[in-house]
Amino acid sequence: MTRSPRPTRVLALLDSDDDCPVELARTLHEHAQATHHNVPLVAVAAVREFEARFLAGAASLAGRAGLPHALQPPPRPESIRGAKEWLSRQMPPGATYQETAHQPSFAAQFDLDAARAAAPSFDEFCRDVKFLVTGERERHD
Repeated sequence: MTRSPRPTRVLALLDSDDDCPVELARTLHEHAQATHHNVPLVAVAAVREFEARFLAGAASLAGRAGLPHALQPPPRPESIRGAKEWLSRQMPPGATYQETAHQPSFAAQFDLDAARAAAPSFDEFCRDVKFLVTGERERHD
């Protein structure tokens, strides 16, 4: 660590699973600030799991990785426990969502605006990232 450059900003992102995402993010932030109080840090806990964001932007993933061309997001995508399984059920028989294979390409392709509109925690995440990059807080409408 002494040879590594000091971080100028930190983004901590984790799944909340069944925990309260607000409390989990707050606890992580408090622990990080206790040892790195001079480093701007944003801690974000995805409601349930990271893949819920893909569900929120599902229409933009239609036709990719075997997903149906008419794929639509489920109602309240952040409330679904098992977003990975939901994605697998949309794929052809025998195919399953594979985190290491699908997550990078889905993250690069899904519609951020649609996901922000359908998933409030993802909207908060995007505002936090903007704050880390620009130092400016985006207003929440």
